[in-house]
Amino acid sequence: MATTPEPSSRTLAVSGQNLWLWRQEARRSAVEADIPVAEVDWLLQEVAGIDPLSLRLESFKARSHIELRYPLPVLTQLWQRRLCDRLPVQYLVGITPWRRFSLKVSPAVLIPRPETEYLIDLAVSATGQSATPQLDAGQWADLGTGSGAIALGLAEAFRSATIHAVDYSHDALAIAQLNAQQLGFESRIQFYQGSWLSPLASLKGQLSGIVSNPPYIPRDELQQLQPEVRDHEPLMALDGGIDGLDCIRHLIRTAPDYLRPGGVWIIEMMAGQGDTVAQLLHQQGRYCQIQILPDLAGIDRFALAYRQE
Repeated sequence: MATTPEPSSRTLAVSGQNLWLWRQEARRSAVEADIPVAEVDWLLQEVAGIDPLSLRLESFKARSHIELRYPLPVLTQLWQRRLCDRLPVQYLVGITPWRRFSLKVSPAVLIPRPETEYLIDLAVSATGQSATPQLDAGQWADLGTGSGAIALGLAEAFRSATIHAVDYSHDALAIAQLNAQQLGFESRIQFYQGSWLSPLASLKGQLSGIVSNPPYIPRDELQQLQPEVRDHEPLMALDGGIDGLDCIRHLIRTAPDYLRPGGVWIIEMMAGQGDTVAQLLHQQGRYCQIQILPDLAGIDRFALAYRQE
């Protein structure tokens, strides 16, 4: 697969009129390809620095010149990849917004979704509701960190905590580390290559919290996913095994050995998996206060539990 071209180091400018014409054509092609037209404006915000209000009012049209990250023909080529290859727009520009961050992404990492942001809010709420002291100042783990989104969110929320970010992919870890450096969290997050909790053996019984967005798509449903996901996002971050619960079962089984008494366990899961996940947590026997929680759309999306004291 071709890579996204590097932005030019020299100033590239077009007139507002020419960029307006480009936008009109791109929006038309988006409608024809059944792609949200809002993606055109998101792309222009990133490559041309045009603010959303100017795009909505089309006031940028009157500007004599607008600086671009790419020449206009290259921008057209990028947009054609979105249309023809169904390459996600986040991969086109190499960044995506998540919480207050702007994160570097590539096909080596899953694109962080807005619903996953709620994992951070759940972690903050769980520490506030826990009788265990100083959970927010301890050791936290983000398992399957990908772009590092969850680890960064935890580091921002828990200013006195140390975050341990684990991923099996070297390429994913490189992106996560770059994001941590660019956002000023490199001293607060430690990175490990390996499978789930295995690199954290020295922290057994010490973790205040474990947070993860593991693979949870049943294997026979992968081909039914949108082509943007199926054809471009890393399969390792999607494939949850026959019923989608292989990784979740592993995390349920192994996490109590690593959590301190009263430590919190939080995962994201697929709609429809809540009852089974709750049953697995109960059967494991070392969790309490088990909760299945909805996302902002009211869909059961998260499981939260505490390690028994």
